[in-house]
Amino acid sequence: MKSKHGILRGLNSVLSKSAKSTAPSFDGKFGRMFPTLPKAVHDRNELTKLATFMVAGPDVPPTPETESDDEENSGISAGYTYLGQFIDHDLTFDPASSLQKENDINALTDYRTPKFDLDNVYGRGPDDQPYLYDDDGIKFLLGKKIGGNPEDPNTHDLVRSTPIRGAHRAIIGDPRNDENQIVSQLQGMFLRFHNSIVDFKRGLGEVVQFSDVQKLVRWHYQWVVINDFLPTIIRKDVIEDIFPHLKKKTDIQKDKPKLTLFNTNNSEPFMPVEFSVAAYRFGHSMIRPVYRLNQHRSRFFIFPDLTGFDTVADDLAIDWKLFFDFGNKPNQNSSQRIQPAYKIDTSLVDPLGHLPSVIASNPSSLAARNLLRGLELELPSGQEVAKALKVPVISDKDLKVGKANVAGSKPGDEQNKSIADLGLSSINENAPLWFYILAEALHDFNSHKPIDDNNPVQLGQVGGRIVGEVFAWLLLKDSSSVIYAKDKDDKGKEIDWRPIKDFTKKGEFGIAELITQAQKA
Repeated sequence: MKSKHGILRGLNSVLSKSAKSTAPSFDGKFGRMFPTLPKAVHDRNELTKLATFMVAGPDVPPTPETESDDEENSGISAGYTYLGQFIDHDLTFDPASSLQKENDINALTDYRTPKFDLDNVYGRGPDDQPYLYDDDGIKFLLGKKIGGNPEDPNTHDLVRSTPIRGAHRAIIGDPRNDENQIVSQLQGMFLRFHNSIVDFKRGLGEVVQFSDVQKLVRWHYQWVVINDFLPTIIRKDVIEDIFPHLKKKTDIQKDKPKLTLFNTNNSEPFMPVEFSVAAYRFGHSMIRPVYRLNQHRSRFFIFPDLTGFDTVADDLAIDWKLFFDFGNKPNQNSSQRIQPAYKIDTSLVDPLGHLPSVIASNPSSLAARNLLRGLELELPSGQEVAKALKVPVISDKDLKVGKANVAGSKPGDEQNKSIADLGLSSINENAPLWFYILAEALHDFNSHKPIDDNNPVQLGQVGGRIVGEVFAWLLLKDSSSVIYAKDKDDKGKEIDWRPIKDFTKKGEFGIAELITQAQKA
């Protein structure tokens, strides 16, 4: 059965254990962060109507090499949208579920460990899935070479099936990491990063063990998540409150995360539905309608045309300098301009209102799917969560539906209206949590515009708190995570682990440095 994006197996039921109470071990389970809050009751037809307001009309943005787009999020590159998707696939998995299935409150399975352990990359390992690996059982197998990026002539597609008829599906740890061409090639970069560490260790004359390489890959990945991804998408004051080492400019092993929503001593890790069904779906608003994958100026892709699940064309190797900042920002009017993500707001681009059937159907609108899923899973309203977090509740007149652009609404534009103006009675002072989190980011923008590279539109106090604390909690509960990672100095003394120095740039290690190292393999 094809994996449908955006729905998580096991979400047909939700454990009602409090994150602060003693809970039995249920590794791979879902649960609630706010079990005592009342569920938000909405009229399904009104949710569907709200979804139509949240999808923008057809848009023909300027070509990336000519001028910027008012909906672009200065300071957040387009690649973070898909790094976020990659991380999501590491934490949650849904091979078979649908909005139509009846909720079963006694059976809930994630089919992913709630850890940042890259099981979407490693699968079950070389002993159980040897077809993912080279004959040595250490390196990953790679697919055919693909061109289009002369700076990385060793770009490879993923290894694929070879049926007589039909699509050539990727043979990887999680089939969803092949659902679009950007996340597919990001998956390939993680395979190559693993292989590059093997080559690096062998170059030092070391005897390489698979488990040692896997541990290093996971730690470098977690370092990127903590020190690059989260500070990029969460407001500075919120993320530094959760991760004090970012403010103090120390290492996370010295200054560990501070939690307010979880008791790390008495609870076992689970996947909160407030996170998976609402807060972490902020990335849907960051998707651009058009992408350029490499320097072929004539090759632009409307988002639906990036659908994967088949062999990558020979000239579509991604030039990652168009998706992430590698340190030398080009002229913003050149063909090498970094494509920004779209702003986090309550407007999704038009293609997401009509997803292709290979990704989702009935409803095909991603906004409708998210809103209805929140209803099915009985999530609390955004207002109730804000009260629980003791942060100011945004009034209905300030909860806007639309784009975070400086110009505001255009003549005849149905967007940029407040909840109070929509006439949706079941949503008044009772906003769906996913919508509220997006509207919160839009509200912050409206309060502080204009934005620049140092002030992008990010998750606010509700969205940022949920995402940041869930990430921190899962890392704290994993005794093998980078938070507890140790190394030894030249004298054999135990020290806090840091990324391999040869992989860093000016002492820093983020997704750009990970890709740079991966391209050496």
